[in-house]
Amino acid sequence: MPEIDEAASEAVSEERVLPVVEEELVAEARRVKTGSVRVEKHVERQIRRVDLPLLKEAVEVKRVPVNRVVNEPQAIRRSGDTVIVPVVEEQVTITRKLVLKEEIHIQRRRSRQRVVKEIPVERERAVVRRLDAKGRVVNPAPSRRSVLK
Repeated sequence: MPEIDEAASEAVSEERVLPVVEEELVAEARRVKTGSVRVEKHVERQIRRVDLPLLKEAVEVKRVPVNRVVNEPQAIRRSGDTVIVPVVEEQVTITRKLVLKEEIHIQRRRSRQRVVKEIPVERERAVVRRLDAKGRVVNPAPSRRSVLK
């Protein structure tokens, strides 16, 4: 049996160690300026014609003499579109009485008319220019017609 031990010891002495190597990749990103953009804003003013409805109210005041004796002050009342405001006067005599001197009839009248006005309307437009890393314009400004379309 000693022969088996020798064979095992010879096998052990012939073992070799092989290193296993693995590469690792480390990726990084960094910013590099390749260009930029310039934006210019311009305001344009145009006159536009605007057609608007306009509501107009007017009142007509008419004094109506009444000269009638009443026992107490009268309340304000309405008769259709007319507001009636009683005006009383206190007269001193042997007896005191209220005399309705007049009524004020107020009537509201409305009319509609069209009014055409010219008002300024503003519009903004933006011009974008691409710049290279040194700040120079890469593409020229587009023509004015293509921006406004």
